[in-house]
Amino acid sequence: MKMTAQQRSDMMLHAPVQKIIPRLAVPTICSMLITSIYNMADTFFVSQLSTAASGAVGVTFSAMAMIQAIAFTFAQGSGANISRALGAGNQKEAKQYSAVGFFCALFVGLVITVLGNLFIDPLVMFLGATETIAPYARDYASYIFFAAPFMMGSFVLNNQLRFQGLATYGMLGITAGGVLNIILDPILIFGCGMETAGAALATAISQVVSFTILLLQCNFRKDTITVSLRNFRPTRRVVGRILYTGMPSLGRQGIASVSTVLLNTAAGLHGGDAAIAAMSIVSRFVMFINSTVIGFGQGFQPVCGFNYGAKQVDRVREAFWYCVKVSTVILLVLGGVAFLLAEPIVTLFRREDADVIRIGSVALQMHLCTLPTWGFIVMSNMLSQSIGFGFRATILSIARQGLFLIPALLIMPPLMGLTGIQMAQPVADVCALILSILIMRTILRQLHSPQKAK
Repeated sequence: MKMTAQQRSDMMLHAPVQKIIPRLAVPTICSMLITSIYNMADTFFVSQLSTAASGAVGVTFSAMAMIQAIAFTFAQGSGANISRALGAGNQKEAKQYSAVGFFCALFVGLVITVLGNLFIDPLVMFLGATETIAPYARDYASYIFFAAPFMMGSFVLNNQLRFQGLATYGMLGITAGGVLNIILDPILIFGCGMETAGAALATAISQVVSFTILLLQCNFRKDTITVSLRNFRPTRRVVGRILYTGMPSLGRQGIASVSTVLLNTAAGLHGGDAAIAAMSIVSRFVMFINSTVIGFGQGFQPVCGFNYGAKQVDRVREAFWYCVKVSTVILLVLGGVAFLLAEPIVTLFRREDADVIRIGSVALQMHLCTLPTWGFIVMSNMLSQSIGFGFRATILSIARQGLFLIPALLIMPPLMGLTGIQMAQPVADVCALILSILIMRTILRQLHSPQKAK
């Protein structure tokens, strides 16, 4: 049964958080899992070609992370402001945020397409490719850059639907593209003989399909905010609020791409192509597990934004602690199972290379030891971003893979070699948890009296 905008608002503001958050989270978790699955599918199928080809996916992933970082800036920035505007009953302002966020993302995506392909050769080397990996990385990155506008547009539309409490609509678009990607991967990679370029083309096609479905969902369903050029009024205030609110996402994803470049460079120096391939496999798998928590947190964000906009801060705090508890339990269970199956998991991707299996199995188990810390870290970041505490949200967003991981990658590998690379992320996780606890103490105190973020 479809709900009106008023019914959705009443649900956000009055339904028990233990019921409404899982309801909103299921489609977002599905969307995140599908995205992670087709990312892993690329890694799985390309890994069957060679170790160098497998490494190319890891190298190019840092470029994709930067594209996603910019997309999430507009997506989260516009989406969070949409939910707060709807919570305050301001439909006109919500439509303006929707249009400005979407069309700005499309324009930036076009710029990335042009510049990315113009400078593709030096770019893949900068991202950490070795001489053997570079040809595969170049083939893969070219199609990814062409798909940038559609990729960014899809992220924005999906998040805007989610912040309206319509995550199911977004899930339909993301799922359709993801399933198509998985189907096309073996056809283009092996059947058409395109190798790594085939995996990238499959991703590009899937992004175009997702973009089209999401745009139709937004513009042809009566219960959604229509994305229209008529509402594209990029005033300094609107653009400023989008960028300020979305900055944590830029920090989180942007720093992730920087740390991936450093990881690839360090892995190449201390373990060659096998280490780069192993760490790529580990990163993709751990991201798959973490996507469940991110998806659950994304079910929390619209509830958080609506209630903060309506000055119901007690529900914001209640929802936060509920999400922390549930996400921590999820991570303990999934992390424990994966720890026991670490070697078979890595073997599944690259059974022909014993070095990849050896390096990846140890790295995966080390990463999983600190996996439960992500529940508090992720929810802290999402709460602070959703209620407009932009500066502190940015600090939290860059902590794991920026403030702590980058120094760890610069210090630990020269001292400990390959072990330092494998341990860098777990060390960063522990430090990020401590920082999150300190920052959230002050934010939760301030929630007793809603105020502008500083």
